[in-house]
Amino acid sequence: MEKLAPAQILDLRSELPLLDVRTPAEFERGHIPGALNFPLFSNEERVIIGTLYKQEGKDAAVQKGLEIVGPKLADFAKQAKKLAKNKEIMLHCWRGGMRSGSMAWLLETAGLRPKVLVGGYKAYRQSIFKTFDERKLKLKILSGRTGSGKTLILQAMQQKGHQIIDLEGLANHKGSSFGAIGESPQPKTEHFENLLHQAIMSLDPSQTIWVENESRGIGSVYIPEGFWNQMLQAPIVNISIPDKNRLDILTEIYVNKDSKLLVEAFSRIQRKIGGLNYKLAIEALQANDYRKAAQYALLYYDKAYNYGLESKKTARSITTIDFDYFDADRIAEELV
Repeated sequence: MEKLAPAQILDLRSELPLLDVRTPAEFERGHIPGALNFPLFSNEERVIIGTLYKQEGKDAAVQKGLEIVGPKLADFAKQAKKLAKNKEIMLHCWRGGMRSGSMAWLLETAGLRPKVLVGGYKAYRQSIFKTFDERKLKLKILSGRTGSGKTLILQAMQQKGHQIIDLEGLANHKGSSFGAIGESPQPKTEHFENLLHQAIMSLDPSQTIWVENESRGIGSVYIPEGFWNQMLQAPIVNISIPDKNRLDILTEIYVNKDSKLLVEAFSRIQRKIGGLNYKLAIEALQANDYRKAAQYALLYYDKAYNYGLESKKTARSITTIDFDYFDADRIAEELV
């Protein structure tokens, strides 16, 4: 059994499979991107063992664990052999303790050459927060009112070979009351942090990295403090496009989406846009006039955006660029 540090595990991910032997619930909360869930215990079995440990001690818990795992051993070995490359495979548990040690022993006995993450997933998590705090990035913040096509512009930059981090893409949320509509379920904050770390490590920190202007909370996930602090210090490029184009973009995003979800989103900002505007927005939705409904939403979001931009003026560099058109490729080319 070979022991590897988090950085070594991450370097080998593209070459060797990585088995996460924690429970499905632990895996869902957050895991190393690219890892496969290969649970030694189910969620329910883990609870049984944990309860026994607290009530009767370690020996009783270990004995119960052996009783549970025993019938699974042959299947574990069979599955791992199918996954291994040249008989090599990587694995980890939470702290690099009994679960990964037991699985490594089994796989070694079955003729494989397991590599185990020292300190487990906990050590990996500690290493990514160190990265957020210590890896200095040349961030540039792309800002603009709701519907300015910032995500489209970032994607165009990326297609042209420039570096970006798509925070909304990682979060599966567009960052507003309407942000979850049309998106996959959001990851837990823990896994969002893991995905962000993976994105950061794929980029050259000596070159400019474009990021969309966001609140620290994107739907239900939160940007980690170390990265957030760098965003707060980064220069802002604020773009402005005609309102007509903004409404075109918003209508394209939300047309034919579930009207019930749109009504729910408007209800969350009802107090902020006012009772009359809310009523008119709902009537517009009922008439399938998405463009008119979007106009009422912008009454709130433009006001909030102007306030937020004003509050940042004394803190850092802000460059405003006005465009009398919207073309993501052309704007991306001008910005970079």
